[in-house]
Amino acid sequence: METRVGGGRAKAIIDRLPFDGSVHTDTIGFTGGLWMLWDSDRVDVTPLADTEQEIHATVKVRNSNSSWLFTAMYASPRTAERHILWNNLINIGELHNLPWVLAGDFNEPLSEDDEFGGRAVSVSRSLLFKECLDKCNMIDIGFLGPRFTWTNKREVQALIQERIDSVFVNPNWCLLYPEARVVHLTRCHSDHCPILLELQSRINRGRKSPFRFQTCWLFEPSFPSIVSQARRDSPALGDVVNRFTQAAIRWNGSHFGNIFTRKKNIMARINGIQRALSVRPFTFLVNLEDELLKELDCVLNQEEEL
Repeated sequence: METRVGGGRAKAIIDRLPFDGSVHTDTIGFTGGLWMLWDSDRVDVTPLADTEQEIHATVKVRNSNSSWLFTAMYASPRTAERHILWNNLINIGELHNLPWVLAGDFNEPLSEDDEFGGRAVSVSRSLLFKECLDKCNMIDIGFLGPRFTWTNKREVQALIQERIDSVFVNPNWCLLYPEARVVHLTRCHSDHCPILLELQSRINRGRKSPFRFQTCWLFEPSFPSIVSQARRDSPALGDVVNRFTQAAIRWNGSHFGNIFTRKKNIMARINGIQRALSVRPFTFLVNLEDELLKELDCVLNQEEEL
């Protein structure tokens, strides 16, 4: 992901995050600053090379037998530097036949359908981008969610939206993960939306989540009474545990459940608005999105206090 943060400041922030593997690059002026973060319990990642615009690494998902090449991208906003990046990718593509994923901010719409507002898409620049993808044998596997991944966050009259963040894969990778899909998630605080690459379809088996003790409960004044009541009714440990579990689930739902439900509902409404804006922008939709984003901030602050 592009963070606009590099150097020592990037390392200081990364050290506080729950990932045990990382690579980061320097910023390009006030832009760029790529970070690649991973959890070694889930994936084996071997960093290979990086520049200001790209990070290359091999990835092996735990409990699988196959490795593939992953390239995280931040294409420079400067045309000449993007041309250097396209040539780098073409050269890399000639050096291997691994399954390969290109993902990130390419800073270049591929077609007129990938832009709303602003200047017309440059045909010559788009053709150079497309030529790079073709020579790397890349495929666009489509997406779910709002069409555009970046916005200038302006009123309708000056609004610009673009699909410049993408995931491309080669045929060998498609054979490894035939059910893979790309999801454009809800854009909240950034001018870009997060992009999720799911390697396989989610299966909802309707199973209940296991009981988990939440640390935030300890800071709620009414929580000790839940524990006391469970211990008071019976001295048998098994009975105490069962009663506490049921009481804690009910108590958690009444005290904290509303916050998580509100967050989920607001996120869903924002996502729906962003889908609508990508089809046909209206002033009332832009204003409603702004109001919901402010409401989401309030809910997130409440959640953080928990």
